[in-house]
Amino acid sequence: MDNLAEDTRLPADIDAQPVVRAAAALRPVIRGFQEEIEREQRLPRALVEQLLAAGFYRLVIPRALGGLQADPLTYTRVVELLAEGAGSVGWNLANNSIGQLVTLGLPDDGVQEIYGHGGDTILAGTAVQGGGQATPVAGGYRISGRWTFGSGCQESNWMLGSFQIIEGGQPRRRPDGGSLYWRGVFPRAEAEIVPGSWDVAGLRGTGSFDWTVDDVFLPERRTMVHAGVPLDNQWERWPGITYALPAQAWVGPHHSAVITGIARAGIDALIDLAGGKTPRGRTGLLCDNPQVQDAVGRADAILNAGRIYRSAMLAEMWNTVASGEKTTLEQRARCRLAAVYAADSAREAMDLVYRHGGSTSFKRASRLAECWRDLHVVGQTVTIAPEWYPIGGRVLLGIDPGSRLR
Repeated sequence: MDNLAEDTRLPADIDAQPVVRAAAALRPVIRGFQEEIEREQRLPRALVEQLLAAGFYRLVIPRALGGLQADPLTYTRVVELLAEGAGSVGWNLANNSIGQLVTLGLPDDGVQEIYGHGGDTILAGTAVQGGGQATPVAGGYRISGRWTFGSGCQESNWMLGSFQIIEGGQPRRRPDGGSLYWRGVFPRAEAEIVPGSWDVAGLRGTGSFDWTVDDVFLPERRTMVHAGVPLDNQWERWPGITYALPAQAWVGPHHSAVITGIARAGIDALIDLAGGKTPRGRTGLLCDNPQVQDAVGRADAILNAGRIYRSAMLAEMWNTVASGEKTTLEQRARCRLAAVYAADSAREAMDLVYRHGGSTSFKRASRLAECWRDLHVVGQTVTIAPEWYPIGGRVLLGIDPGSRLR
């Protein structure tokens, strides 16, 4: 691992990092856009410009391409703080970075086409298998398809989607006979957004609409085989621990950071409410109620216990790779367990403070209602689903967990 020199130490104080401080400072700005975010189901262009200027859309891009090459602790903290401002902002930025990490595995000319202009590239779409079918042609493929969950599609430059290659009327297979998927990156102008396909309770501002392409030419340089198929290590092109870490240091923690950020905002919303609300039929403020005091204390402790476990596992994975060692299956399992546990801790904390907000909690315009809706939508995503507990449990019991922790 000779390519790891340069950034082997994690920052001593994550919150002191300039990009983290910029995220913290932008929270009130994000709040000023919240009504428009919800109404228009997208991030407003004026807000996107500020996110770009702060460097949030190039967090994980290599320095060689003009990016910040952030470590996962810095990355998750930025996502968390942006999600405190609005869950949809945290979600879109989190997904943008994961898509960028995936597409750094494209051929060199494809990477240069997408990221060769300084790293400020907004990527939407999905890295999940399925959605498109392609026919081989000279220099690439003709492809059509429909994909779900195009978070950030309305502010993006590029769209990421997965597809199968059809030859002789049948999909191309792996040598073992299993399904073979590829990933492709399309200019946003070639994609059509499906109106009405994102009608949801929370995270409306993510604009996670379905999207399609119809008989579009996709050049070979913007395609790569889907993760899980043996290949030479694409990440060896990019020096630094950021790109030597296993997927578990990014996928799972990214959505976990969104949900813990929303929960923090929910706790703060109850604190603000409690200092000024006198419940009906009462003479004292809500903050004078011992049950509310208990709920705030418990929620803060519960949330931070999950956050600290997640941070500890990310740091352990980083330090293992920095020492020249490979991460163990147990470490990777615990990193995913920590991400899920932090998410479940956030859910528990949010439900506590929502319960003690009284009738204010169910008023659509209230901050508590917004946080509760957004948090529970994030909590439904597969990356932090309860199914990761038995996968991690199988590892700890010495049982084969399957392919998802490779």
